[in-house]
Amino acid sequence: MLAGLLTTVAPVFVCAALGYGWTRSGRPFDTNMITGLVLAFGVPCLVASTLADVEIAPGLLGKLGVAGVAVMVFCGLIGWAVLGALRWSVRAYLPALMFTNVGNMGLPLSLFAFGQEGLALAVVLFAVGTVGTFTAGTAIASGSTSFRQMARLPALYGIAVGLFFMLTGIHPPAWLANSARTLGGMVVPIMLITLGVSLARLKVVGFGRASVLSVLRLGMGFGLGVAVAEAFGLEGTARGVLILQSSMPTAVYNYLIAVRWGLHADEVAGMVVISTLMSFALLPALMWYVM
Repeated sequence: MLAGLLTTVAPVFVCAALGYGWTRSGRPFDTNMITGLVLAFGVPCLVASTLADVEIAPGLLGKLGVAGVAVMVFCGLIGWAVLGALRWSVRAYLPALMFTNVGNMGLPLSLFAFGQEGLALAVVLFAVGTVGTFTAGTAIASGSTSFRQMARLPALYGIAVGLFFMLTGIHPPAWLANSARTLGGMVVPIMLITLGVSLARLKVVGFGRASVLSVLRLGMGFGLGVAVAEAFGLEGTARGVLILQSSMPTAVYNYLIAVRWGLHADEVAGMVVISTLMSFALLPALMWYVM
């Protein structure tokens, strides 16, 4: 068990540490360009090739997607109640409590822990989180939502292509499948390295508030992940992936939302850093539980 945990967790720490060390040493890292390439080409290719290569019952994918929405909604309701009781800004902090790092951390961990099946299931929750961020997340922060921006997300088209091949049983041409796998192969290491870069660049402000909200994010996510998995009757890999993805720290994109609308961005950055560091510390126990 210990050897399995080390095998699963070590790549996360190593890649994130490389990104952190690279940035702290003063070397350049063009986050916009690199993440742009990953999101435009790597992620849709990873999603499409993963879904096309695995055999998973469509009903399970649908059930997992609804379960992911349920976790997100309950996180929103609990977060709204807590923020209201504490009289802290709902617009600033609620998206950071609802939308987790299902991409940079969740996808790699699901792959390392459960293989291609786990990655395929994690893709469903990644889609739920992405759509939620560009609809509910932006609506909470700004008072409006951008369906046009959501429609431009390449990952959603990758999901559509992957589901087409999965549901029809048609195999894509070998040259296309190999090209997609090659481009998709860059996603996991670059996402983790970029996570380390983000940790090196973001600063912790409002340590007390950020710590309280980080504990809430991780504890609430894990508890709801377990409860919803039980309520939906999820077992095996599906149960593990839902709990794992629900327990992820605050996503970096929430910081960008806060910056965009001038909503305590420094403290949201503190949430990203603190919740991620807490998640790193708790990761071996979490992986032991879900595996």
